[in-house]
Amino acid sequence: MSAAAPGIAAIVVSHQSEATIADCLARLLACTAVVQVRVVDNGSTDGTLEVVQRQASLDPRLRFIGNPDNPGFSVACNQGARASDAEWLAFVNPDCLLEPDALARLLAHARAYDGDCLLGADLVDEHGRRDAAARRRDPDFAAMLRDRAARDVAVPPDPSCTLQPVDAVSGALMLLPRRLFERIGGFDEGYRLHAEDLDLCRRARAAGAVVAVANDVRVLHLRGVSSRARPLFVEWHKHRGLWRYFRRFDATRAPWPARVAVWCAIWLRFPFAALRQWRT
Repeated sequence: MSAAAPGIAAIVVSHQSEATIADCLARLLACTAVVQVRVVDNGSTDGTLEVVQRQASLDPRLRFIGNPDNPGFSVACNQGARASDAEWLAFVNPDCLLEPDALARLLAHARAYDGDCLLGADLVDEHGRRDAAARRRDPDFAAMLRDRAARDVAVPPDPSCTLQPVDAVSGALMLLPRRLFERIGGFDEGYRLHAEDLDLCRRARAAGAVVAVANDVRVLHLRGVSSRARPLFVEWHKHRGLWRYFRRFDATRAPWPARVAVWCAIWLRFPFAALRQWRT
């Protein structure tokens, strides 16, 4: 295997992302330490791919893969990683708008850490509100059945920590060394949407890596731009992903009544979540 190129390969998975993709890519290409950008488009029909093609014609660091359909976020992330060879991988949602030094600062934190790590950033929306998904603990589905408070997996930011260890960061922005990504087998392609980031973080920790949020690196995340096109599809795969996560990590330790109860809790919630999405 040839040595990885120095610097960061930024991997962007797009789907119906025309509203933000141009700004996202322009900012990534302006980021110091970014030597490659790989866009994997999952069957967009709204002009996303045309925007990406124009950007690619202007900067040789940018290459793209146009999938004819939508095989899922995890599949596309792995495609983008394989299509690059940089030492570091940054997975960036097309609705994340980074400042020029954001990834370089994350990389400096990672290089200063003695060992493998997977880092996220302090994600905020356009009003400055923090994204709760940026800092999470592992979901405990059995505890959620007993205690409503256990359903909140968000971890509050710790202002005393520059690098705050957490169980999981958001898949909207992740930085990790390629060697770690390859050692744990990349994203689990059994997930279509949602929970794949929880899964990746859990396997990274099991492999000895530290998962942490850089509280001093703030990134604008305009949540859910791609998801608005097919909200019921997203809700279905969100619930499917949660059930897969439970089966993969926790089901074998739970007695069968708890497994049945978790299945019911996840899938009985789906019609209510779908109705809420339909009304909005």
